[in-house]
Amino acid sequence: MGERMSDEGSTGGEPAVLVGGPADGMRIRVVGRPAVLQVTFPCEVEAVARAVRVEALYVYRRDARQPLEGEEQAYGFDGASP
Repeated sequence: MGERMSDEGSTGGEPAVLVGGPADGMRIRVVGRPAVLQVTFPCEVEAVARAVRVEALYVYRRDARQPLEGEEQAYGFDGASP
């Protein structure tokens, strides 16, 4: 986090937006237009003897249509994916 992203591409990649689901409206930068993105949220766990992490997994798929000039690439929530 902490690093500011700008439209000039100072962090590389291109702007994209997540549509629907738990990360609706989140703006990110992607490199190479991946077809699928995974978004995870940590889950609370009761005390465990070992270091165990549990995360809820959500899948977002790239909208196959090219964005118009000046628009962000959109990734839509796929509620059917495990």
